[in-house]
Amino acid sequence: MSYTFSTTLDMPFDAAVSTVTEALKQEGFGVLTEIDVKETLKKKIDADFRPYRILGACNPKMAHQALQAEPEIGVMLPCNVVVQEDEGGRTRVSAVDPVASMQAVDNPALGEIAGQVREALRRVVEGLERTPA
Repeated sequence: MSYTFSTTLDMPFDAAVSTVTEALKQEGFGVLTEIDVKETLKKKIDADFRPYRILGACNPKMAHQALQAEPEIGVMLPCNVVVQEDEGGRTRVSAVDPVASMQAVDNPALGEIAGQVREALRRVVEGLERTPA
């Protein structure tokens, strides 16, 4: 089982970050955190890295349901979506598959919620595939 849903976009990195953020919003997700990996690696260890952003996406309604079903599940929230530039200048977008990441948690109610989040994130990624450059 793969642990992500991914697609590659023919658009510049910064435009892709904005497009992904808007696509998440359309599915009820907000971006709670944004980690600029390139900037962080340069600042912390003086390493050069490609444009790479981790978006911490959260659907508040689904997060609330998950926390009610499994109080410790907050250690696995929010759902990460990665936007990164590839070698050809295109932009790769990957979203975590919450069903795959939560397999270790034995809670059928949580599994149902993770399935709903999976489908919402899958719609985001599939919608990006139809986004014009």
